[in-house]
Amino acid sequence: DKNADKFRRHQSAASPILTMLSSTLLRFARSPATATRLSKAIATRSFASAAAPAVASDSGAPPSVFDKIVKLTIIDPSGARRIIPAMVGQTLYAACDANGVDLGPASVGEAQQKIRSDTWTEPLYGEGATSGFDHVLLQETNEGVKVAEPAHSNEIKMLENYWDEDEIFPESRLASMVEINEKMEGMVVYVPDRIVDDIP
Repeated sequence: DKNADKFRRHQSAASPILTMLSSTLLRFARSPATATRLSKAIATRSFASAAAPAVASDSGAPPSVFDKIVKLTIIDPSGARRIIPAMVGQTLYAACDANGVDLGPASVGEAQQKIRSDTWTEPLYGEGATSGFDHVLLQETNEGVKVAEPAHSNEIKMLENYWDEDEIFPESRLASMVEINEKMEGMVVYVPDRIVDDIP
């Protein structure tokens, strides 16, 4: 058979090459330098495997969006309570609006400034509060309220322009000016009676 003869000729021609490669690899594997490098590589790989487990532990779990969500308790004028989720970094108004809590028209102006540290307040040149409809009362004892950005002069002015003196308290804020932070978990927010905002 011609194909069988051709295969045998190729095999016999390749045999010396295979023999030479095999002997070269054998000599390389037996050399002391190769043995040293191989043992170091195995030791390094074993150490890395021991240091980094294949399955992440609870402490080293990847970050999740749920790490950035806090629960707030909203109390409406009738006294009814409702717990809503809020994303860290969004405004209190946005959290309430996303969960169907009606606070009236938002005060849509951008922040006037941002306190970055005890010694640095960054001017942002925003308009600040532009209306005072979205008045809420924040739980004074909540840690998140204590570290939140305090009300700026423009926000205080809008509260005074829209609400009577006996309706404004130390806990009074405009929801659109309050940024949610991680320490606001469990914070109670009281929503007072709405003022009329639909007069043409």
